[in-house]
Amino acid sequence: MSVGVLLVMHGKLGHHLLDTLRDMMGELPLAADVLEVRRVQAHEVLINQGRKMIERLDSGAGVLMLTDAFGSTPSNIANKLTVDERTAVIAGVNLPMLVRIFNYPKLALPEMVRNAVEGGTRGIVVSHPAEPGS
Repeated sequence: MSVGVLLVMHGKLGHHLLDTLRDMMGELPLAADVLEVRRVQAHEVLINQGRKMIERLDSGAGVLMLTDAFGSTPSNIANKLTVDERTAVIAGVNLPMLVRIFNYPKLALPEMVRNAVEGGTRGIVVSHPAEPGS
């Protein structure tokens, strides 16, 4: 039993992130899918589609939903999809966060959430400051 991962994101961004991750890692050790959110779609249709995806992804260990921006439409939809302690939502996904999630596929959902946020945060660094004289 492993946590499932659902990326709830604007347009094709989720597909691009998973494709990049597959290029880096090969076959992914966790079940993952993408709920594409577009401006022209009805929210209720997306919520129903998301519920079906969660049912399919949940093997009993829960589903971690990742969104691209807190407060955005995808974030709001993901938060409406949370029903109990078997679902969690993290907003502000980045590639280091995804690498951390998929490198530790055996973690339980609460630990995976903490690990993902830590990986995403530590993956944000200033590698060359834009300061005069540096």
